[in-house]
Amino acid sequence: MAIEVRGLSPYLQVFHMPTSIQFYRDVLGFTVTGKSKAKSDDQDDVDWVMMDLGNTTLMLNTAYDPDDMPEAPDAARWNGHKDTCVYFGCPDVDAAYEYLVAKGADVKPPKVAWYGMKQLYLTDPDGYGICFQWKA
Repeated sequence: MAIEVRGLSPYLQVFHMPTSIQFYRDVLGFTVTGKSKAKSDDQDDVDWVMMDLGNTTLMLNTAYDPDDMPEAPDAARWNGHKDTCVYFGCPDVDAAYEYLVAKGADVKPPKVAWYGMKQLYLTDPDGYGICFQWKA
């Protein structure tokens, strides 16, 4: 018998949590469903957060310990994010595009890939790829 799976929760390491939370919550529309204790008066200044959008869950975690936080991300470490993309099933890719444009996201219109998926790509603040897609 196969393993029964009912969800997937990618875990992404981020450089500046408030920026990432604002992107996923305020631009993409995720809801914060759990988080670690705030480290300052900014309630987005946390080390870990769980977020939901529809039937999907995403976890973000700070990539550096507070005592080891550099002024800027280490380019060698973050360069690998370009190889990571989170794909979301999205029945109305055109509506997602209009929504993101209205939110001020830097996004190009969706395209149909050679394998028949209509796809809308953008990049999060840490360089991870985000794709909303559905069979064309």
